[in-house]
Amino acid sequence: MTTKDLKNWQSALPYKDTTQPVLFIGHGSPMNAIQDNQFTKQWNQLGESLEPPVAILCISAHWLTNGTFVTNMEAPRTIHDFGGFPQQLFEVEYPVKGKPTLAEEIKHHLTSTHVGLDEEWGLDHGAWSVIKHMYPKANIPVVQLSINYFKPPEYHYELAQQLLDLRKKGVLIVGSGNMVHNLRMVAWDKMEDTYGYDWTLEINDIFKSKILDGNHQD
Repeated sequence: MTTKDLKNWQSALPYKDTTQPVLFIGHGSPMNAIQDNQFTKQWNQLGESLEPPVAILCISAHWLTNGTFVTNMEAPRTIHDFGGFPQQLFEVEYPVKGKPTLAEEIKHHLTSTHVGLDEEWGLDHGAWSVIKHMYPKANIPVVQLSINYFKPPEYHYELAQQLLDLRKKGVLIVGSGNMVHNLRMVAWDKMEDTYGYDWTLEINDIFKSKILDGNHQD
């Protein structure tokens, strides 16, 4: 890579007057992708309330890899990485564009590790099931960054620090997963919106309090 090439990548996303936020969204059941409920309504309202980003960088709990990778294709495929759900869900396509220039910028911005450019993955349901409600017109390019399953939380925390500048370039960073996730223990007989096992509510509150207190070490 030449100095000229690096300059071109860095200038591909000029700095903006406003900084995009970072979102963590509990995407819940894949069925949210095709349902109209309190969660999907909030995601839609969120997309309408934010200044339109130039691109979205999504880190999904469903792309676990040995190494760190970023999607690098013009048209990422819609991955239906689940089973046992209605056929209607498998027929959903989210025809959003990718952004290889952003993938290249991420690769050279994350200096603490090697980042591979992935040409095969696409968008898993942790990404498209949420983003399709935020931006139903599929008019915002999306890039995914994988989670290195073999590295500790500190590794990913350090990567996040290096990604901060992207927010100033109009990139919306979305983390998609859940604080607690175990479909085998869903309480089907207690499906009211506010219900949760005591231990799930407890750990959810602990996570939130640590974040709000800025207790990053814990």
